[in-house]
Amino acid sequence: MATSLTAAVSVPSSKSSTRAALSSRTSTIFSDRVSFSKNSAYTGGISISNNAVTIKAQVAAEATTEAAPVKVAKVSKKDDEGIVVNKFKPKNPYIGRCLLNTKITGDDAPGETWHMVKITGPIGKEMLMPKDPNATIIMLGTGTGIAPFRSFLWKMFFEKHEDYKFNGLAWLFLGVPTSSSLLYKEEFELMKEKAPENFRLDFAVSREQTNDKGEKMYIQTRMAQYAEELWELLKKDNTFVYMCGLKGMEKGIDDIMVSLAAKDGIDWLEYKRQLKKAEQWNVEVY
Repeated sequence: MATSLTAAVSVPSSKSSTRAALSSRTSTIFSDRVSFSKNSAYTGGISISNNAVTIKAQVAAEATTEAAPVKVAKVSKKDDEGIVVNKFKPKNPYIGRCLLNTKITGDDAPGETWHMVKITGPIGKEMLMPKDPNATIIMLGTGTGIAPFRSFLWKMFFEKHEDYKFNGLAWLFLGVPTSSSLLYKEEFELMKEKAPENFRLDFAVSREQTNDKGEKMYIQTRMAQYAEELWELLKKDNTFVYMCGLKGMEKGIDDIMVSLAAKDGIDWLEYKRQLKKAEQWNVEVY
């Protein structure tokens, strides 16, 4: 690395005496290359105009910049190997045609829910399962928010994979307005029958069920019945929470956890931020 230096020095003596003085000193002080230290060197020249002396110099020094810290690559806890994900959510993702359209709720269900088989591009990694086959996976869904959890549960209990066998705990909370709105109820009950030690299932039917206080049974109301147990699970580093469905349910769940965390001297909202950062709190609501 080289740095150029220019200095002007005023000399009150005559031009001739100045030249003589500089001539005698130049030979001893200014040579073609004078070493200042083991890390620097000087090269330069001198010019005189009237009573001013201009010294031009260039100092070369070894670069001694500190090495930039090595950025540690984040290792995801989710099973994203081989998953093609559209992170940028373009306005026109790839969409295929509908292959199947079947009504899957009872006639008295509010509104209509249809099972549509359609090919579409993935839009993010929020709803990817954890890699750990021994993880605790808590799924909170309302209505059609059950869709990603059905795929989770099929992989855990119905499908056969050479590189994956679920040995943890899957706990599904599904909230709907009426029992005729329960989606895939028979499938989930069969899973529970098949793997009772690995699958827990709780429904919250708001227009038909109430708690001990007579309050409507929303998903957060059902969760409140297991609040202490859920909080203990949330303190473990291999517990993953997934929430999908109506946006309003997240606040209800926060209300439960605030007081539980406070008993342990923990700020729930800050703790939830830490869970999100660790990919253990995943939300896709609308």
